[in-house]
Amino acid sequence: MLQVALWSGSMHVMARESWTDERLDEFGKRIDERFDRVDERFEQVDQRLDRLADGLESVRKALVFGAITMSSAFVAGFAAMATQI
Repeated sequence: MLQVALWSGSMHVMARESWTDERLDEFGKRIDERFDRVDERFEQVDQRLDRLADGLESVRKALVFGAITMSSAFVAGFAAMATQI
């Protein structure tokens, strides 16, 4: 019950504060700065995801190459066995 009273009291004080044009301008600037930092962080994440995608593409190519090589080896082995019979 005490916590509710303290909380409601602080809300009441906040409601009584007035926002001047200067305070609103400063608030807007701070919000813009924070969004700029968020944009920078998203750019870093995008770069990391691009590097990851490049790495996965390399792995995919290696797997395809390996599958083709193994298939060719099996075909050659079966052909050699067929000529022996």
